[in-house]
Amino acid sequence: MPEADAAPVAAAAPAPVKIARLWWVVSAAGLLLLVVLLALVIFYREADKPFGFEVEWMSEVVEARAPIFTIPALVLNWIGGGISAIALVPIVIIGGLLLWRRPWAALYFASATIATELAVLLIKNLVGRPRPTDILVTADFGSFPSGHSANAALIATTLGIVFWRAWVWVVGAAYTLLMMLSRTYLGAHWISDTVGGMLVGVGVAVIIWAPFALVLYREHRRPHPPIWVRDAPRPGRGEDLTPRGGR
Repeated sequence: MPEADAAPVAAAAPAPVKIARLWWVVSAAGLLLLVVLLALVIFYREADKPFGFEVEWMSEVVEARAPIFTIPALVLNWIGGGISAIALVPIVIIGGLLLWRRPWAALYFASATIATELAVLLIKNLVGRPRPTDILVTADFGSFPSGHSANAALIATTLGIVFWRAWVWVVGAAYTLLMMLSRTYLGAHWISDTVGGMLVGVGVAVIIWAPFALVLYREHRRPHPPIWVRDAPRPGRGEDLTPRGGR
């Protein structure tokens, strides 16, 4: 009988992955264009002149103020601004992604966070909209757009993209809406400020996602046990401490 060919059969090469990005980037650019248009309307109609519905809403929330609402609003104010938003929250999220062996996701989140902070700072200084007078917290210059709302929308969008789970999107959307509501409740922003901030956070998160799309997809497809998860002991051998995914 002829000797069997000992050469290994080459495995079929996987088909190249193509990720549609154009529609998402165009949509995100459209959101940022809406922010620019809203900023122009606010600037040219007098930056310190709020819309009528915003004045009515502010009067309603001022009358509804009570400790049961003020305390959680102040907690959100601390989480979404100052040193907490600039350093503490990003460090926790980036550290968590690294512990979960998602370095590309960590880099994506860090890049999107920096880009959002710069975009908010630039627009605030260009528009120069004064904050409402019934404010309960100390805030920096510039009411439009809301940095707290932008940060919340950024976190919700980036983590939604990274993990792509329905519950992540739901929790992120709820967190963003609560943050937006708390900003008007505390008198720190008008409604249009929070909408503008939300649009900035979502738009920047999607645009920064585009160059990371392929590596994030591949990272998502691989198993990612946390670094503290170790292989189960094998029969006749001691515990295998080789990190999963590193063989």
